[in-house]
Amino acid sequence: MAKSQETWNKKEVRTRKEKKRKDKAKKKVDRKANAKEGSSFDDMIAYVDENGMISSTPPDPDKKVEKIKAEDIVIGVPKRDDSAANDPIKKGIVSFFNEAKGFGFIKEPGKREGVFFHINNLIDTVQENNKVTFEVEMGQKGPVAVRVKLDKS
Repeated sequence: MAKSQETWNKKEVRTRKEKKRKDKAKKKVDRKANAKEGSSFDDMIAYVDENGMISSTPPDPDKKVEKIKAEDIVIGVPKRDDSAANDPIKKGIVSFFNEAKGFGFIKEPGKREGVFFHINNLIDTVQENNKVTFEVEMGQKGPVAVRVKLDKS
């Protein structure tokens, strides 16, 4: 007698796939049968009220606070504020300094990234958490702090 070519594992996989397909078809039929009458696009719309909160009712036009003037809307890229670019001397705090390797980083207040400095660009000796003044120049790999000295103020 010849043995069946289909193994137990193959049969199990086939039955699981069939069961999954039947369950999916049943869920689809149930969804169609239980669908709400009148569920339309209008039922799905959400509104933002005058306080910025999401609600299901449209906002009251009488509670509108201000009018927006068309000339106040800036289209395009706003002009750069050159006030920071005029002062070449910047202030910051030494966030990292490795005296053995001779480099460190200065963190400017209000900025995420630190500015690299080398021990050759130091005027005064610095340590971590010292307040310093410096100037920024472009180096080979990006901005580099030069003329770094302790902030006396």
